[in-house]
Amino acid sequence: MRRRSAVPGHVALTWLRIGVGVLFLVFAQYKVFGTQFTQGGGFQMWIERFLNGGSAYPFMVPILQHVVLPNGTAIAYLAAYGELAIGLALVSGLLVRVASTCGAIYMLALLFSSNYPGAGAPFWEYFGASLNHLVLAMCFAAFAAAESPPLRWFGRR
Repeated sequence: MRRRSAVPGHVALTWLRIGVGVLFLVFAQYKVFGTQFTQGGGFQMWIERFLNGGSAYPFMVPILQHVVLPNGTAIAYLAAYGELAIGLALVSGLLVRVASTCGAIYMLALLFSSNYPGAGAPFWEYFGASLNHLVLAMCFAAFAAAESPPLRWFGRR
């Protein structure tokens, strides 16, 4: 009888973690290796779009206007290299809990900055409007809560 070395749920969670990590590496690569997002005003353009389009939650508007936009270049670099660090951590399996905690905070910041459905929206629309960030925030919460061994690139132990 063959003994299974890994619990199937752990294997699935590991592959999900790696998949999310690869997505974050893709998100980070154009920000880190290009200049449009960090130095070309790309980050500030997105923040202004969130503000002008009414997609920021009302409590986030003054934070975006008075903290984020005046420090846009520095925060753009923080976002770019933060996405890179999160992606590397999730793919490698190193510092997953730290990266996942930071990733969950980052997703919630993006959710509150860009997914406001409007004051008159029914309760369920708050969830529907935020699926793109909420699902990733829940993945990060699961990664932070679960035991996450590093990848074994060269054979089994």
